[in-house]
Amino acid sequence: MNDPRVVHSLDDVVEHGSVAICCGSGGVGKTTTAAVLAVQSARRGRRAVVVTIDPAKRLANALGLDELSNEPHQIDPARWDPKGERVEGGRLSAMMLDTKSTFDDLVTRYAATPEQAQRILENSFYRNLASALSGTQEYMAMEKLHELHEEGDFDLIVVDTPPSRHALDFLDAPKRLLRLLDNRVFRLLMVPTRTYLRVAGAAVQMFLHTISRVVGTEVVDDIVAFFRSFEGMEEGFRERAHRVVEVLAQPETRFVLVTSPRRDAVEEARFFAAKIGDHDLAVDALIVNRVHPRFGTELSAGLRSRADSLRELKVSGREATAARDRLSACYANLADFNEIAERERAHIETVRVRTGAAPVSFVPYLAHDVHDFEALAEVGRILFPDLPDRAGSEPTGAGPGQ
Repeated sequence: MNDPRVVHSLDDVVEHGSVAICCGSGGVGKTTTAAVLAVQSARRGRRAVVVTIDPAKRLANALGLDELSNEPHQIDPARWDPKGERVEGGRLSAMMLDTKSTFDDLVTRYAATPEQAQRILENSFYRNLASALSGTQEYMAMEKLHELHEEGDFDLIVVDTPPSRHALDFLDAPKRLLRLLDNRVFRLLMVPTRTYLRVAGAAVQMFLHTISRVVGTEVVDDIVAFFRSFEGMEEGFRERAHRVVEVLAQPETRFVLVTSPRRDAVEEARFFAAKIGDHDLAVDALIVNRVHPRFGTELSAGLRSRADSLRELKVSGREATAARDRLSACYANLADFNEIAERERAHIETVRVRTGAAPVSFVPYLAHDVHDFEALAEVGRILFPDLPDRAGSEPTGAGPGQ
């Protein structure tokens, strides 16, 4: 039996993965990649959903949709499989995380009574500040992942993370929540009595007094009321946090690192690879987008030498001179292209050493933006070619340029 953690190609990700986390810096085609993975999984007969926690709404553009909601939206197969080639049962959905809506749904679903839910939802601190607090978006992403995974409506959940170094903060969110729930100050604030200041002790009194001097007593009362209104719900938060940690570490969860050959993007990719490793996880696939093709096998130095030799070649006649100059310019131009390709390969290699045995796939520079299903299908044909031995190969001069 094959080890589900061993990923030999992107086909393993879309055919056997249950969760695929796409991470990378901005502007490297990460959202496009996430959409392509979901489409390809659906074409193989699986129920796939792609989730973005990127507030820039890039995913909706890539899918050719006007907007996405906080709940999975099933996409008409005629849009992503116009020729009817998908395996029976394949289904594609997409959604964009709305932090506030997810939090509201969470409160409504897990409150012990409707009255408890109403107290939380009407709390001033909750309404005005909770959705904007640092880490809230990452925590809600964790909750949404847990919700989709536990409901079991999808075979593959593809998560498109934000284009920043904070993109993987949701990996820390479960443990941060557990630390909060175990924090002494938090536990004392949860004491269900109006005499919380006396019960809490001097340390908490000093903390609350200091905060009240900055934001006012009324705000502090709202904050304390906010925490107290969660009485009885904390164990549910704890259980879900533990479950998300298990989901992220399970063999069927794949981490797909997306980058481009740019030096800054490569540095970010190395950071993401290290971050994933810090959690005792591994990069399962590396995708490099917008790679310049290399034309032929000759190095740029040799091509430039040919250009120089031609330029110095003595010829007679206007037509011969013009032909010599054109040929010399062509060799020089070819040398420039191959020099870029060589430099890009050197950058990419610094990431490959961080990702171990993870398969690497390359997408050449395209002559157009990817903003509809036709373009997604083009990228899909590159990442998932018909011939298995072509998977992960570097682009050659046959690829499109921009």
